[in-house]
Parts: sequence; C-alpha cells; structure tokens
Amino acid sequence: MLSTAGVQRCSLVPGKTSQIRIIPKSKNPSICSYRKKPLRISSCSSAIGNEEREKMKMKVVVKAMERPRLVLKFIWMEKNIGIAVDQLIPGGHGTIPVSPYYFWPRKDAWEELKLMMEAKPWISQKQKVILLNQTTDIINLWQQTAHS
Repeated sequence: MLSTAGVQRCSLVPGKTSQIRIIPKSKNPSICSYRKKPLRISSCSSAIGNEEREKMKMKVVVKAMERPRLVLKFIWMEKNIGIAVDQLIPGGHGTIPVSPYYFWPRKDAWEELKLMMEAKPWISQKQKVILLNQTTDIINLWQQTAHS
C-alpha cells in the first residue's frame, strides 16, 4: 500500500506523463509484440518520493498458451460402451465436453470419434493418434470383460 504521508496536493497534469514498461517473461516476439510500445500513464511525480515510486513499478508475466489437454470419458455398460472427449480446464476446475458420447457396438464409435477430431483443426495429429489408440485399448478391454 502506498503511503500518502507528506503529499499535500496531487493532481494529474495532462502534459506530465511517465512510462511503465511491461516486460514479459517470454522472449518470443510473436507473443510479446506489444513490448515495443510502452504504456504511458499520467502521474504526479513531484509529490511521490523515490521509495514510493519503486513500489509502483509493474511487472506483467505473459504465459505461453498451452495446448488444450484432452481426456477420454467412458460410460461402461453391460451391452454398450460410450466414449466421449472432454477438454480439461486449467487449475483443476473440471472439464468441458468436446464431443457427444459415441456408443459402441451400436455404431462404429471409433470411426465417429476420428471424424469428430478431424473436424477440429486445433487438435494436433499426435493427440488424435493417442486418443484413438487409447479408445481401441478400452474397447478391447470392454470386449474381453463382456465375454468373460
């Protein structure tokens, strides 16, 4: 908290400005293109001491965008298995549905899941392969337990 002790009168003067530079953590110029244009704010520099000016310095940390983390959801039933894809919300706040549930063996759930993911360009090829391989493993496991 800034102290106002010793400040008798402070008004913002349109001609007097100071600069605050926002220095992002990332050195990537595509993420930090705003770095070349410092933010200008009006201040009352004559009434604020050096110590208080130091406290007012701002730093902004810009985090690189993470790729969406996707998870498979299953509904394990006696005669069917439902398969869906959800996106994890960062910070442990749950998930968001990306697809409806596709039920196997009613329809070819694996193929429907593949078509749904191909229609979403933000899902990487690597993520698609991993999710489809996991789907295959779960369907095979479900078939083994259904016949036992």
